[in-house]
Amino acid sequence: MPNIKSSKKDVISSKIAYEKNKADKSELKTNLKKFEAAVEGGDKTAAQSAYTVAVRSVDKAVGKGLLHKNNAARKKSSMTLKLNKLA
Repeated sequence: MPNIKSSKKDVISSKIAYEKNKADKSELKTNLKKFEAAVEGGDKTAAQSAYTVAVRSVDKAVGKGLLHKNNAARKKSSMTLKLNKLA
């Protein structure tokens, strides 16, 4: 543990940011898994609603700096192709 006051604050704030990022990443992964499960289930309406939620969470992750924009574009493209194959 640091002795300098500002360093102590840095440790606390980085821990808070770590926990927040961890929760956000977990939520993102959960939404992606729900979409994958809906696609595997073959239910078009469930997959469509899960797709909307998943794309929104991917876009939010880019805004928060959790994903690179190209990574997000690849994920969204892949999800779109899977959704269109259900039709």
